[in-house]
Amino acid sequence: MRNLFFLAFLGYCDFSVEAFSSTVASTSSTNVLKDFDYQTNDKLPWIESGYQTWNWRGHKINYIELGDPSKPALVLIHGFGASAFHYRYNMPDLARDYHVYAFCKLGFGLSDKPVQEYAAEVWRDQAVDFLQQVVRKPAVLAGNSLGGFTSLYTAATEDVKDMVKGVVLMNGAGRFRDGMKIQEETPPNGIVDTIKKFIQRAVIAASFLVTKQPARIEQILRQVYPINAKNVDPELVESIRFPSLDPNAAEVFYRVITKNGSGPQVYVDDLLEKVDAPILLCWGEYDPWIKSEAADKIQKLKPDAIRVSIEAGHCPHDEAPEAVNMAIRSFMEQVVDKA
Repeated sequence: MRNLFFLAFLGYCDFSVEAFSSTVASTSSTNVLKDFDYQTNDKLPWIESGYQTWNWRGHKINYIELGDPSKPALVLIHGFGASAFHYRYNMPDLARDYHVYAFCKLGFGLSDKPVQEYAAEVWRDQAVDFLQQVVRKPAVLAGNSLGGFTSLYTAATEDVKDMVKGVVLMNGAGRFRDGMKIQEETPPNGIVDTIKKFIQRAVIAASFLVTKQPARIEQILRQVYPINAKNVDPELVESIRFPSLDPNAAEVFYRVITKNGSGPQVYVDDLLEKVDAPILLCWGEYDPWIKSEAADKIQKLKPDAIRVSIEAGHCPHDEAPEAVNMAIRSFMEQVVDKA
């Protein structure tokens, strides 16, 4: 049970593809950071009431926007269990040169948590629409863990290929074809499946109750921040704990963990073949879960990918923000024209 949160937090859920209907979206609300001076402040403030709101397909999506709109755009995408706030040390620094966005994925952070099916395509569609409806100009996508997979999936999507000028994978999650497990199929048994599902739900519910506790969240984070654990502070813990208080949070957690969606598996290999934009691998080399071998494999599949090794674990952007910001800034200078 203790490994369930780890596996989900680190983006190892076996997400499938499912259909998700489109509706009109719009932005609303006042930017609570309008008086925040990113030129002198290196860290975003934690605001549990949210930052800005984008109405997407009937749901309220929380997002953060910093920087001069005339500058090239950078969109930061978080991983499982996190939120836009996870880029607290990256957004102020990078906003000094770029127009920076970060949004909370549907079901996570300060965004709505509807009880529905969740799959990789849901967040891909969200990112595509965010680019088209909010950013509305070419951008570089950067994602950590599951957010890296979402960034890659978005960059491989025909509707926005021309808008994506680069992809930054910070210990990106995802399955490779050579890691596929082939199991002998057995005839379905309704009674057995129902019992298994009941037990599975009970175990995951118990795991959720344990892992939403501040002390447990801190313990988990410290395991994936092996070099600079001091950045595991009360604000970071609260940014993960607070969203778990939502009445739907436990059910969303269960649905994501168990991959309640249906459809074919999406593989990193296939996405890399479709991505035309340059790729930066900004990799925490001490990640206990998504090890450096994953970056090695991406480089073999995409030999022109740039790689920068970071002295950090699974979340290099938050554990070693200065090094990551430097790498992203250098990459941005290569792939976009600064205004």
